[in-house]
Amino acid sequence: MSEATNAGREASERTARAHGEQERADNAKAAANVSTGVAQQARANGWSLHALEQNAWAHVQHTPLSSMWDLQGVPVKEVGKRVWDGINEDNLFGRASQLAYSFFSAIFPALIAMSSLMGLVAQSSGQLYYTLLGKIGQLIPPSAFELVTQTFKQTTSASTTGKVTFGLLFALFSASVGISAVQDTLNSIYKVRETRPFWKARLQAIGLTLMVAALVIIALLTLFAGDWAANHLEHMFRGAYVLSIIFRIIYWAVACLLMVLSFEVMYYFCPDVQNRKWRWFTPGGCIGLLGWIAGSVGLRVYLHYFNSYSVTYGSLGAVIILLLWFYLTGAMILLGGEVNSEIEHAVAEKKLVSGECPLPPSSAVDKVDINTARKAS
Repeated sequence: MSEATNAGREASERTARAHGEQERADNAKAAANVSTGVAQQARANGWSLHALEQNAWAHVQHTPLSSMWDLQGVPVKEVGKRVWDGINEDNLFGRASQLAYSFFSAIFPALIAMSSLMGLVAQSSGQLYYTLLGKIGQLIPPSAFELVTQTFKQTTSASTTGKVTFGLLFALFSASVGISAVQDTLNSIYKVRETRPFWKARLQAIGLTLMVAALVIIALLTLFAGDWAANHLEHMFRGAYVLSIIFRIIYWAVACLLMVLSFEVMYYFCPDVQNRKWRWFTPGGCIGLLGWIAGSVGLRVYLHYFNSYSVTYGSLGAVIILLLWFYLTGAMILLGGEVNSEIEHAVAEKKLVSGECPLPPSSAVDKVDINTARKAS
């Protein structure tokens, strides 16, 4: 009987030690994401840093910020450190490769569908499509853009209704897989579990795909119409170069705003948070767009001077470059979501420690509550 008692006591001690080690590891991990001032104040109150972190994420889910531009005293440097730690913790660069594959799988069926549709409608529509592709070509690396246009030319010659249907359905499915990956990643970033049924999440991903595609097309049409109008102004009013430049700046700004809006749509609908708040412009959306533009231009400049992909990979060089550009696109989308989440989390931690806001329901953080986890880290 005593042996059984001793064995049970030893098992309990091992369990307690394992629990203590796990708690210390969680607190150490949380301490890396908490500012020094907040950590000191939490320790002074006898709060577990891990519980503080969990409750802050729960507060983000239940009470989103009205404006992310107001950091409410949180230093920008701290937000930057949190974002960098979050990038590594959430494996954003690895998840961006999944998005790149999904985007790559979607582009060629979409080209087949669009080219077939243009061929069935009219040749003039094909010229319009080439013009829109030219606007995209201002950001896509030249060799990758050449691959896209060659595919368009090869498929235009054999336009059928079947190609239109198949291309649109397959492109929509492939692109929605990418949006589903964005859903999973943003859930990981916001530390929430997916509670939506599979069919509902996939239908939402398809709807988001259509919304984002529509915004991108409208942005391209804005560039096309604005360029046409600017050239028309120059012909109508000789020497009106200043007016033309101002007009070009305006329509480029409108196109950029539409692209930011496409980011915001994903940041609003993708994560499975309980309370959503629509924001027209967020720091994450603006940083994501600026990073995407800067990265695309930088990639073009790099390939212009150091284009060794075609030498190393031969005909596959253009495919690799296109995948690299899609990888950059996916990384910037996820980076914007990471920036927004870390801003909300940092502000929530500050409010919880200072007592500016009540604690969220304990069920939101799997019954981890600051009041029941008063163990100093």
